[in-house]
Amino acid sequence: MRGHDYFLFEGQMMLFGTRERHVKRILIVEDEPLVAFDNETMVASAGYTVVATVDSVREALAVLEREAAPSAEESEEVAGGIDLILTDIQLTGKRSGIDLAAEAQARGIPVLFATANPPEASDCNALGVLCKPYNERRLKAALKAVEQLLGGKAKVKAPDGVILFERRLAA
Repeated sequence: MRGHDYFLFEGQMMLFGTRERHVKRILIVEDEPLVAFDNETMVASAGYTVVATVDSVREALAVLEREAAPSAEESEEVAGGIDLILTDIQLTGKRSGIDLAAEAQARGIPVLFATANPPEASDCNALGVLCKPYNERRLKAALKAVEQLLGGKAKVKAPDGVILFERRLAA
């Protein structure tokens, strides 16, 4: 899927660039209802598909299982799967976002933490951290940085409020 950048010039829409999108479908895992709603709204307005919004590792794993197994009514043209998990670290239940990141890594799914208490890179299996509090601009900048990392860009500058880890996840 290609993303297109457009601008309006004298009433005409002009295409001025395309880029390959590596992230299309995002699973949001957040236990604060208002933050979850804001994330869902901001992610969708940035042009991504929100696969689901859940508040626990158990529910996230159920979504991963459901998305990994195509149903009988799905055609090959229907996009499925999850390209990125945006998760807090503190979640409902006994397991944390760090546990979820380990499960996601085993499935080849990259993770971006959204938390006020960033872990050390050696303590987790994530691409990085979007530090709370954040706004839509900062979230979009974080998602753009993730796109660049997943696209194979060697040097990606971390936007303000974002920590990128050196570790790259195997796809």
